[in-house]
Amino acid sequence: MKFGETFMEYLHGEQESFLDKFSHVEYKRLKKVLKSCRTCRSLHGSCAADEQEDENSDALSQLCQYESCPLCDKMFFSELMKEASDIAGCFSSGVRHLLQLHIATGMQRYVLLLRQCFKNDKQTIAEEGRMLIDYVTMNTIAIRKILKKYDKVHSSVNGRDFKRKMQAEHIELLQSPWLVELAAFYLNLNESDEDSYEISGQFSCDLRTNEPVMTLNLPDSMKLEYNLTCSICLDILFNPHALSCGHLFCKSCACSAASVMIFEGLKTASPESKCPICREAGVYSNAVEMLELGLLLKRRCRDYWKERLIAERAAMLKQSKDYWDSQTKYVTGY
Repeated sequence: MKFGETFMEYLHGEQESFLDKFSHVEYKRLKKVLKSCRTCRSLHGSCAADEQEDENSDALSQLCQYESCPLCDKMFFSELMKEASDIAGCFSSGVRHLLQLHIATGMQRYVLLLRQCFKNDKQTIAEEGRMLIDYVTMNTIAIRKILKKYDKVHSSVNGRDFKRKMQAEHIELLQSPWLVELAAFYLNLNESDEDSYEISGQFSCDLRTNEPVMTLNLPDSMKLEYNLTCSICLDILFNPHALSCGHLFCKSCACSAASVMIFEGLKTASPESKCPICREAGVYSNAVEMLELGLLLKRRCRDYWKERLIAERAAMLKQSKDYWDSQTKYVTGY
């Protein structure tokens, strides 16, 4: 079965009610755009034949440059960029909502515990997580295939360049920190519950090697590996945070790199502060606290986590004392 048919079956299958709330790649519409490009290409080919007869025809020469088609590019890439942005937003909000149910605090936690007396919330949450995994996987494959078709039709690398543009705009689905959080959620759910969930077998976390990694095995032979070592302290992530560029750091290490104090938090970092790895600026204001990943690492490295917690509290206390001492001296003059 062709992917277009598979994708349409997915959109109108058992998850249709779930997908009604989410954006998706308009695969059929984009294929129609490419079909019109094929027509343009055949016209360009006939122009190229005429061009051989008249080498001095500059206008024809420009017309026959079919490596990019301005008309269809405007329709194709602008629409695909909007769809990819909407999908990334829907996925992040869906995962955020799911994790709020799993790691609830305060009054919300008591309400959820009360609900569990009457309803199996864990099974519902696990099923919703599975649908989110399917959602991000199917749309990722759709984007990859339609860009590959574009390059094939136009004999160009514009589709490949578009992938890099998506990464620069932070809407590449497989680079989303929320995908890491979703994988950690399943691993936590499997460890804390007697029931095992089928999809959790797609995820694994190995902390015994020199380079601790989390591995995600997704459909269509997609295998993703995320290094769980902080690039600053060169140790396993503690209180992990993901910057907008997707790179993971300990909170205290990221605060140090951004020249802010731990108790102030990453949101107070200057817009000019850069990621220590990719050197992109302005990536701290929308940093994501990786609660599920932190919970997973805490459960699996209890002694290490306890040591780091004591050290971070001591560092935070010292920073707070130094800060308020400096403020007092500024106000009083001594």
